[in-house]
Amino acid sequence: MLKGKKILVTGATGQVARPVAEALAEHNEVWCLGRFGAPGVREELERSSLTTRRWDMADHSGDALRDVPGDFTHVLHSAVHRGEDGDCHAAAEINAVATGLLMDHCRTAESFLYVSTGALYARQSLDHAYTETDRVDAVADWLPAYPVGKLAAEGAARAFARVLGLPTTIARLNIAYGPGGYGGVPMLYFRRMLAGQEIPVPVTGQNWFSPLHTDDLVAQVPALWAAAAVPARIVNWGGDEAVGVTDCVRYLSELTGVPAKLTPSPVTRETYRFDPALRRALTGPCTVSWRDGVRDTLRAHFPQYVRRSARV
Repeated sequence: MLKGKKILVTGATGQVARPVAEALAEHNEVWCLGRFGAPGVREELERSSLTTRRWDMADHSGDALRDVPGDFTHVLHSAVHRGEDGDCHAAAEINAVATGLLMDHCRTAESFLYVSTGALYARQSLDHAYTETDRVDAVADWLPAYPVGKLAAEGAARAFARVLGLPTTIARLNIAYGPGGYGGVPMLYFRRMLAGQEIPVPVTGQNWFSPLHTDDLVAQVPALWAAAAVPARIVNWGGDEAVGVTDCVRYLSELTGVPAKLTPSPVTRETYRFDPALRRALTGPCTVSWRDGVRDTLRAHFPQYVRRSARV
């Protein structure tokens, strides 16, 4: 773990960035940028010895980062304009320009880590193990503008890494989950189960993913910073284990007794299985198995539903 560094984290209220910021704050000076829309969240971060500043990614004026110093040694850029309204033009503009402005502001950093997404990859077979060199198309029917914005920001990160000579890692995140935040996608599925809602699954086979537990995510960030390079290094950031979404939902049902309405559908929340070889070479292996991680996350968020007989 890093010590004595000055670190900037964006999107600091999210599932990825918040646990990283809180863990690093024990031995470093950590600043967090965000909109802090949820009541009380900014105060919670500041009680964890984090310095906060408001930042709107859509503000591309010269004043957007005026109150933020530029002498950070390390930057984790996890903030994103998701494009919930489906406006791909706005998503590309906001994410790319904000990333470029941030990199320029922090041009003297030792390392810049941009958190991208595996949703960029062009869909192949459901169980295909995607590598960093697989083709991308930024198509996601479940949230069309999201991967477009991420791909645009990747382009900005690649360009500014070269122009500024700023060592950069672009980490294409799989599914992050854990006890903090909202718990990640497995808990989204469990909430649907509790509400009696259908969970769309492929007509044949199942979607596969490479879940990354918060403990492993936090532990791997320093290694991803250390791997930063010019040109920017791209790495798939997921767990070591390939997990079927249908298998994960059935495991949630096994742990709780809550039924799951798995409904075959031509449109599902697509997920991606990663080949972990490059990431393992950079960070070492993960330490939390997916079953242990999902069970512990479920206990943190919905302890009343976990059966006493659930295996430990």
